[in-house]
Amino acid sequence: MSTVELPQEKRRLASCSCGQLKAEVTGEPVRISICHCLACQRRTGSVFGEQARFPRQNVAISGRSTEYVRVGDEGSKIKFHFCPTCGATVYYEPEGLEAFLAIPVGAFADPDFPTPSVSVYEERMHRWVVPPPEAEHIP
Repeated sequence: MSTVELPQEKRRLASCSCGQLKAEVTGEPVRISICHCLACQRRTGSVFGEQARFPRQNVAISGRSTEYVRVGDEGSKIKFHFCPTCGATVYYEPEGLEAFLAIPVGAFADPDFPTPSVSVYEERMHRWVVPPPEAEHIP
């Protein structure tokens, strides 16, 4: 009788620029979104932020982080964790979604990362940005 080997769950590694702070995730994200709010533009230094949400139990964090808490446009708090050495954000905790951690997609440095399914705050989107047409579009 032969043994069938089951495929190992997908693993991905997110990291800061210097590699000191890491988040290893198992499995697929439950949501991938693009945020065009002005706070995400400032936080990322880009014209939008893209993040993937994972169940907290599927994320293993290693390294030291500094926290920054900001209040979002709807009044909820978000606790950002960034590397105290290089300053890159590796994960964050949205208030009201304690079962999840959000990780900026760029921290994975993976051009094959799945496409976002949601695009929010589109009224603040730069005119030249074109979100995926199949994504849910939220003004």
